[in-house]
Amino acid sequence: MRHPLRSRTASRFALAIALPALMLAPASRAQTAPPDPIVAALFTQALADAPGKEVLMLKVTYPPGGADPVHRHDAHGFIYVLDGEIVMGVRGGQEVHLKPGETFYEGPHDVHTVGRNASQTRPASFVVMLIKQQGVQPVLPAQ
Repeated sequence: MRHPLRSRTASRFALAIALPALMLAPASRAQTAPPDPIVAALFTQALADAPGKEVLMLKVTYPPGGADPVHRHDAHGFIYVLDGEIVMGVRGGQEVHLKPGETFYEGPHDVHTVGRNASQTRPASFVVMLIKQQGVQPVLPAQ
């Protein structure tokens, strides 16, 4: 039996996750632009007791100096840091410096204004769990 993360569906799913993030990046990036995050789909599951909702789990790795563009999720987002240190923040909130084992939450109406690796020399990785509407892209442009 093939492992679900190695299936063609999982590969397409990972591409569908990464493409919106890439589309949010400026068309012509300056040489000093931070490296894009590396996103891998881990798991998705429809929620039987919440029709139309699903859980999506991702592993995100920020390369040294890596960062996200400003975006939103239209989802409840739970972040758990695995390795390295990251800085997160939402519009109207304070930036939070997170280390392994620490967590962060984004609500469905939050705009993610800060998401970056705290280090210029070491990668950082974290798991993201999104509770979202089925059929809605996980990464959306900020409003």
